[in-house]
Amino acid sequence: MCLLLYTLAAILGPMDVFEAVAEPSRRALLDVLSRGERSAGELVATLPNLTQPAVSRHLRVLREVGLVEVRPDAQRRIYALRADGLVEIDKWLGAYRRYFAAHLDSLERHLARTHGPHTEQPGEQT
Repeated sequence: MCLLLYTLAAILGPMDVFEAVAEPSRRALLDVLSRGERSAGELVATLPNLTQPAVSRHLRVLREVGLVEVRPDAQRRIYALRADGLVEIDKWLGAYRRYFAAHLDSLERHLARTHGPHTEQPGEQT
């Protein structure tokens, strides 16, 4: 009898970008990287409830689906977002942008009717 061991990835197949961003810790890592590249150690520090090996596994998943890239810098590994990795998500969201725009326009018209037109105050952001 031969015992075969398979990894979860071999059984389930490769993860796609949507599965990768479904995990909250991976989204948190992407949020940090959206502000600029960070070393692996800095990324570990942003998730104090996770161990270094757990953060490394999350970074590996993000790298494998093409959302982040890594480069060596002496003894450190520097991670950065890959803009082209977000293209698949952006394309999917494209169909919903029209929906949101139409609803926001409708809300703006409703507010203008019920509360009068909005005028921006000095120092106010829109």
